[in-house]
Amino acid sequence: MKYDYRIASDRGSSFLVLDPDGVERTVTISPSLSRPAVGDYVAIDPDDRISAIGPRRGVLARARADRGNAAQIVAAHLDVVFVVTSPGREFSPSRVERYLTAAHAGEILPVIVLNKRDIANDLGALCSDLANVAGDAPVHAVSAVTGHGCEALAPYLEAGTTLALVGSSGVGKSTLANTLLGDERFVTGATRSTDGRGKHTTTAREMIALPSGAWLIDTPGMRAFAPWAGEDALAEAFADVDEAATRCRFRDCAHAAEPGCAVAAEIDEPRLARWRALRVELAYLDRRDDPAFFAAEKKRWKQRSKAQRAHYRE
Repeated sequence: MKYDYRIASDRGSSFLVLDPDGVERTVTISPSLSRPAVGDYVAIDPDDRISAIGPRRGVLARARADRGNAAQIVAAHLDVVFVVTSPGREFSPSRVERYLTAAHAGEILPVIVLNKRDIANDLGALCSDLANVAGDAPVHAVSAVTGHGCEALAPYLEAGTTLALVGSSGVGKSTLANTLLGDERFVTGATRSTDGRGKHTTTAREMIALPSGAWLIDTPGMRAFAPWAGEDALAEAFADVDEAATRCRFRDCAHAAEPGCAVAAEIDEPRLARWRALRVELAYLDRRDDPAFFAAEKKRWKQRSKAQRAHYRE
């Protein structure tokens, strides 16, 4: 079977697909299929319906907010993901760590992009904060408005490459997409003056062709992002923690209060705390649809609450 078309956007009752030459076509989907993701390769039947979805790779995914046991796929067949952040309230190294974990889980090259460098009060400090969580991921400071620094992104835009822009609302993803495209294709907006938070300008994922021959997927802002990943991806995103663990005194060290813990000695406490929290979260996501696990958790918390009430009565 030939998967000659790619999903460019999901329009609810229909899909926009692109043929190998980038020509658009609107199709529906066979009722027996699960919904494809933007970037998927699909087969189209003579009735203009998606009849099959090709094998996936390069999947960027997050946990579903509705506690479903399947990942929510942000985009598929990605080679590169630009993790975009910016100075101000939306600057969050911890959120960057989460995107890096998801990228490593999908075997996608992550690139950290600090946008809006033109409004940064201390650009060097911001880049240093990002470098401290980047691991092997490159960090580039750019201004999508002035174009300053954007030339450093050119090596990631080779013909045939598929990349996605991810980050919270207000970091300038759509402005950056327009700059890379060389056209005002995507709607842009300023941050709210009341609280400095970004406004949603991109409301749906969309894939377009860049002049270089690369494919670009712009995504809506995701302030809360729970990566769909395992221990291996976490180890890649926190390579410094993983490397320090090899020097711990005990092989089964939990990196909490054990004597001779190299992780506690070498990793700064805020990053270590985020590693612990994300590790617990990933373990929870892995088991949250297990009824036996939740029954045991409910019983444990009930017993703890009962013990606390008894303690206060005494």
